[in-house]
Amino acid sequence: MEETGRHATQRNGWAWCALAAVLFGAATPATKLVVDHVGAVTLAGLLYLGAAVAAAPFAFREQRSTASLRQRSRLLIAVAFGGGVAPVLLVLALDRTPAGTVSLFLNLELVATAVIARVFLQEHIGRRAGLGIVIVVLGDVILAGTSDAGVAVGAVLVAVTCVCWGIDNAITASLDSYTPSQITLAKGVVAGSVNLALGLILAGSPAARFVVAALAIGALGYGLSITMWITGARLVGAARGQVIFALAPFIGALLAWPVNGDRITSTTVVAFTVSLVGVIVVATSHHGHSHRHEHMEHAHPIDQSDPHHRSEAIEVLSGTQHRHLSIRHEHEHLPDIHHRHTH
Repeated sequence: MEETGRHATQRNGWAWCALAAVLFGAATPATKLVVDHVGAVTLAGLLYLGAAVAAAPFAFREQRSTASLRQRSRLLIAVAFGGGVAPVLLVLALDRTPAGTVSLFLNLELVATAVIARVFLQEHIGRRAGLGIVIVVLGDVILAGTSDAGVAVGAVLVAVTCVCWGIDNAITASLDSYTPSQITLAKGVVAGSVNLALGLILAGSPAARFVVAALAIGALGYGLSITMWITGARLVGAARGQVIFALAPFIGALLAWPVNGDRITSTTVVAFTVSLVGVIVVATSHHGHSHRHEHMEHAHPIDQSDPHHRSEAIEVLSGTQHRHLSIRHEHEHLPDIHHRHTH
């Protein structure tokens, strides 16, 4: 029963990250449709305010967080990099580069997330997962090797965007004092408001129809997508969650064909196939050993099928807030919010 519950929990994590990838992948070509009609900073603000609108109904129903100063500081850093700087750079890249090309170069986010999660959060990667990440990156190398030299500036902007989102991803996957909806709401309200105010000062007000379009794209492609990704990454780890999310750029590139007129080349197909192999390699990686869980208190949905949430292993404090008791056991596991021990 313990193994069945664990595998079900991991499958849920993969599914959440995959759904997030579909929504975010579709957001890139959709954003390209309005980027010429809305200033870059204004558009970035509208996208994240749309995200806040989507997350608000869920966040307001959830219990208020009792986060420590360290957790609040981490959330602020994630908001600044992931919600403030990254979307502006992405919009600037879209203004200079075809949507399909930008989408595919966004796979650099995988590299940034994996490196940051490993170096700063000591998240276990393993040989098989590491090999899968390398294969996914190889797909990007295949694409980059045949790209037009004219996309150089856009590529640099996307690369910096990916570093910012890598910092954001690694931090938010470990913020167990906040629910995914609360994190998304914080990003949307704070970063969205600041960027929108700056954008209106710099470029004035866009037409109402483009404002509505940007909010809708933000609600689906950022609000729901971010919430789903955080939910999944807490179950499988930031690096592995980002490998599944690495499918988003290819989804964006495929949709850019009918939406933006970007053509699909044989190189795109080869790059997508190579990256898909990498995703499968990571998803089938295994890791397990005897380990001890120390006392830990946090808030997230309690999965009764998960052995870490059995009645003898936790004390429910209020709502989803619960305290894990100290236990030692052995089983296969991923670097989720219950397994951030060193190896």
